[in-house]
Amino acid sequence: MDNFFLLGIILANVLISIKGFNDEYFFRKFQFHVGSIRAGEQFRMISSAFLHADVFHLAFNMIALYSFAPVVFESLGNTTFLLIYAGSLVFGSLLTMVFHGNEYNYRAVGASGAVTGIIYSAILLYPDMTIGIFGIIPMPAYIFGIVYLLYSIYGMRTKNDNIGHTAHFGGAIGGYAITLLKEPSLFQESLLMVILLAIPIIILFVMAKMGKL
Repeated sequence: MDNFFLLGIILANVLISIKGFNDEYFFRKFQFHVGSIRAGEQFRMISSAFLHADVFHLAFNMIALYSFAPVVFESLGNTTFLLIYAGSLVFGSLLTMVFHGNEYNYRAVGASGAVTGIIYSAILLYPDMTIGIFGIIPMPAYIFGIVYLLYSIYGMRTKNDNIGHTAHFGGAIGGYAITLLKEPSLFQESLLMVILLAIPIIILFVMAKMGKL
């Protein structure tokens, strides 16, 4: 049953992305586009998370999801897994609107926000597990999580690539918050890690408040 939910999400991403690869009108109709969202097409905040820019983008997200999802649903169950995935997707889109809401031509696609939420949830649940960077370099999960979000802040500030860093960060916030809401025992069992993983989130909002982003 666990694999059913996971494979269902992956299948939806694959089928919708393939449709987008082959149908430009479909792709443009359902991608994240600030101008269209502000004009009333809020559905794009959800639909865009099932489209991808290319096969590599799709494969990277789905492999990451397949790798980390079992940690979440085996620990928290299917319902919470789906809640974290959907919630992180929404958090990613909302944070993107917060930071890019006045950029009417801003466009984005991809499940990265939702996937990042699952990854950050898994890290919060098992901060000491080892993550292989590029499949080669071993790193404790909590260090990876912190470094990844700090890099996302850097990407949000420099805006020198086409990566949706804001959606990634919003997804991570969603995964972090929902996991703690569903598993409050982590405040007692792993308080240090809860605090450490919150540091990049605090830095983001402090920098935003100071106008540094």
